[in-house]
Amino acid sequence: MSRILIIEDEEAIADLEKDYLELSGFEVEIEHAGDTGLLKALKEEFNLIILDLMLPGMDGFEVCKKIREEKNVPILMVSAKKDDIDKIRGLGLGADDYMTKPFSPSELVARVKAHMARYERLVSTNQKTNDIVEIRGIKIDKTARRVYVDGEEKAFTTKEFDLLTFLAENPNHVFTKEELFREIWDMDSIGDIATVTVHIKKIREKIEFDTANPQYIETIWGVGYRFKV
Repeated sequence: MSRILIIEDEEAIADLEKDYLELSGFEVEIEHAGDTGLLKALKEEFNLIILDLMLPGMDGFEVCKKIREEKNVPILMVSAKKDDIDKIRGLGLGADDYMTKPFSPSELVARVKAHMARYERLVSTNQKTNDIVEIRGIKIDKTARRVYVDGEEKAFTTKEFDLLTFLAENPNHVFTKEELFREIWDMDSIGDIATVTVHIKKIREKIEFDTANPQYIETIWGVGYRFKV
């Protein structure tokens, strides 16, 4: 359920807004002062904030500014002030919309839904999920080309990364050194098989707890290597 925070010093208005929003399926929290509202906004996760301009403790402009320094949550600013300068200042500080009191509760609900839908579309459009391979404590981020072992990042060269990723994506399959060389270096070995051995050794030094007794990359004597799962 989407959560909304109302920061409004007039209890009657806050309660009315809360009632209408809850009838529309939202979970609503209320704070009546700017400073306490700011703390709640920063400490907890909300999908949208309805922020009054004139508040005790800290005015809405300052609250908006401080929230925007840390979060991108939609902010709907409301006020009895009708001056354009206040609207311009509020929007300039990062508010997504400005409503002038009095307004109908149904209009408020409509605007809340519109801003939340727009924000969700924006987030889903910008959010790119990295291609991740995870096996027993090893996390390979193919998109960022980064490797983590038990949460600690390890530095890999281009070929080390490619070789580890290929083996991890083909677990329990035994590959000869010749096959690995062709796959990673994109050429026939031509006597360079030792290159594979050296790279396997370097990878093991970065991912294995005990290189003498590898738990990930197994040597299959007389054949090649296998990534165990």
